[in-house]
Amino acid sequence: MAPGDAREWVSFGTELFLSHANELSGPSALPGWTRKHLAAHVAANADALGNLVHWARTGERTPMYASPEQRNADIEAGSQLSEAQLTSWLRDSARSLDSAMATLTPEQWRAQVVTAQGRTVPATEIPWMRAREVCVHAVDLGTGLTFADLPEAFLSALVAEIQAKRGLDTLPDGPLPDVAAYLAGRPHSLTGVPDLGPWL
Repeated sequence: MAPGDAREWVSFGTELFLSHANELSGPSALPGWTRKHLAAHVAANADALGNLVHWARTGERTPMYASPEQRNADIEAGSQLSEAQLTSWLRDSARSLDSAMATLTPEQWRAQVVTAQGRTVPATEIPWMRAREVCVHAVDLGTGLTFADLPEAFLSALVAEIQAKRGLDTLPDGPLPDVAAYLAGRPHSLTGVPDLGPWL
């Protein structure tokens, strides 16, 4: 996948998330998380991916997070911020990540970095990693958005990735947004399909 394609989805998803994160009180659609938890997670994710961009640009090993425990602690602390503080963090972190990605040269985009899950990938994966976060979690805010509000090309790429990661030989029949939601472990309208559990 070309970084440019995914960066367009990053821009789309970021604006979608921000436009639906103007009311952060109450629960999200993710069990156990408030909308503030989700906003803190998305903001921290931008900072973490910024670490990978720095790694790609400088060659200096800069992990996404110091540790899984620190990642969780940062999300919990972020969920206690005011709505104004969270919104500012969301906007500033997204802007910083976008600016940082814009500075990478073709050679730097090919640099190898390591994800929070321990996968070694080229930096060209970074925009896609961010696109997944902002697009899927915009739906997870629970403000009425569905997978049908996401770009078709993004959904096709998402379905292909999750199918591969889940090791599924076949896909259920149904509209693309519902298939994507099903594979991602989100609410869907498909019938007669086994529960796959959460993803992302």
